[in-house]
Amino acid sequence: MEKKIPEKVINRLTLYHYILQDYLNAGEKYISSAQVSSLLNIDDSQVRKDISILDNSGKSRIGYDVEELKTSIEKTLGFSKTKKAFIIGAGNLGMALAKYDNFANYGLNIIALFDNDRAKIGSTVNGRLVLDIKKLANLARKNNVDIAILTVPAKYAQQIANLIVESDIKYIWNFTPTVLCVPQNIQVWNENLMGSLLQFTYNI
Repeated sequence: MEKKIPEKVINRLTLYHYILQDYLNAGEKYISSAQVSSLLNIDDSQVRKDISILDNSGKSRIGYDVEELKTSIEKTLGFSKTKKAFIIGAGNLGMALAKYDNFANYGLNIIALFDNDRAKIGSTVNGRLVLDIKKLANLARKNNVDIAILTVPAKYAQQIANLIVESDIKYIWNFTPTVLCVPQNIQVWNENLMGSLLQFTYNI
């Protein structure tokens, strides 16, 4: 991704992409910023500002070409570049993520899952093997894996993060409620599920 785009804008562009896909499925050729803003309950001018980052110009009184705008978002956010990933932790959350087929549409190729539970090792989840965690380092290097999706219990999170670092994986998508301590060259994205829940329910 050549441009440095703020996280909030990336989140909105991803939502725009969902909408554009729905419009394509419905056979719609054009979409206006007003239609997008009404679906997401945000300001029309914000939608136009976000789309301007893509160098995609709409047509007067017609709107944006749905296919072109969708392709622009995909190119800008790097969907076309496939990223290889391992899921570390074959519990309920790890298995749910492995069963989510839509990741492939966004360039994420989940190769396998890892766990230390002998009852799970050797089983498959959505066509993906659950492997022994002891094989992580060797297979990560062999397959040039980019991302570790961390879904282990919190008490094991730092220990497994250390193993991920030793396996030369540079990106961790952290679903555990733990702040990880990693070297500066390792990037961590914390998926704060409880924080998102509280933001949603705070005023209820």
